[in-house]
Amino acid sequence: MRRLILFFFLFSSFCFAKEWKSDDILGIWWTPKKDARIQIYKEKEKYFGKIIWLIPEERKSLDEKNPDPSKRKTPIQDLINLKNFKFNGEYWDDGKVYDPDNGETYSCTLKLKNKNTLKVRGFIGISLFGRTEVFKRYVP
Repeated sequence: MRRLILFFFLFSSFCFAKEWKSDDILGIWWTPKKDARIQIYKEKEKYFGKIIWLIPEERKSLDEKNPDPSKRKTPIQDLINLKNFKFNGEYWDDGKVYDPDNGETYSCTLKLKNKNTLKVRGFIGISLFGRTEVFKRYVP
């Protein structure tokens, strides 16, 4: 009986799994604190994210924690902080996320939970050692 229940559970999870198209991630996303909006766009077969809006108090913020001193006077608004993601048929991986709050760059995966919820997982080494942030799609 346990095997039958386990089989049913596994089978049903495969049957109801959402199949995403590579461009389903495109659009504008709120960061978790809703203090910025990220526009995810495509260049050739890779996906990128750019900070296109910041709360008014942060609009003049500079990338002061960047490890490259020549970039520390770059405005955070219009900064590309998601780079080189590829769609693998299920989620977007092989990319990097740059966190201007601490100047660090992490390996990253992007996974849609549903059409309006994006899980952004930054990590060092393997995905097990990392942090997930949840972005919500911006709807004007």
